[in-house]
Amino acid sequence: MLVNSKEMLEKAKKGHYAVPHFNINDLEWTKYILEKCNELNVPVILGVSDGAGKYMGGYNAIYGMVTGLIKDLNITIPVCLHVDHGCTETCKKALEAGFTSVMIDASKYELDENIRITKEIVDLAHAKGATVEAEVGHIGGTEDNITSDVFYATLEECERLYNETGIDSIAPALGSVHGFYKGEPNLNFERMALINEKLPIPLVLHGGSGIPNEKIEKAIECGISKINVNTELQASWSKAVREFLNTDDKAYDPRKVIGSGEKAMKQTIEDKVKLFKTVL
Repeated sequence: MLVNSKEMLEKAKKGHYAVPHFNINDLEWTKYILEKCNELNVPVILGVSDGAGKYMGGYNAIYGMVTGLIKDLNITIPVCLHVDHGCTETCKKALEAGFTSVMIDASKYELDENIRITKEIVDLAHAKGATVEAEVGHIGGTEDNITSDVFYATLEECERLYNETGIDSIAPALGSVHGFYKGEPNLNFERMALINEKLPIPLVLHGGSGIPNEKIEKAIECGISKINVNTELQASWSKAVREFLNTDDKAYDPRKVIGSGEKAMKQTIEDKVKLFKTVL
């Protein structure tokens, strides 16, 4: 069933595990994620970036696809349909389409402006029963062809963003990056634990792909309740598809080409769910 993120993330915060956020890019990816998470009996957050939203035809199309798959595949786990790194316009369109959660990313602005923009989206989302995630500091790396450096969030910034907006979860920039890492990730676990202790809302870790397992486990111990994964799914899927095409140069049916990555992608999903210790 389609739900917002509030209950699943609050349970994760109390239970010291993380809910997986897997980005979707097309119908097949959405189907694979839903099937595997339903098989594992765990909640899941389906993330839609701005680029993926445009690629899939828009937010109404995505909402219809996801709700249709949930019904036709008999999906019984809680599913949250979420905007990943949305701007004001994106979040408004997604909320109108029926998305149950949005991430408003105004982290590139000064804190006062970040708070103003975030509060506007919180008011709109809460009126529709949807939840809101926000970011403070800058998470590094490249996503949708936009590259940024890491700027670490402070406790004071996180407290202001929460107290002055009423957000439901927060993604403080604490050393993670989008995409694969060049070198060793430098996560600030001490500050992560402090923010988790001081704020009543769940913490989110972006850029979960490529972080060593022991650091993921440490992050969960320090209070991370939601972890975003995209690049590792792309890598495992594309590797399997490439191997399929290299062994069958006569393959042309797109269903077989795309489907050749299903097994590998589902294995990555299972590995992440087990690492995150996710439960229903």
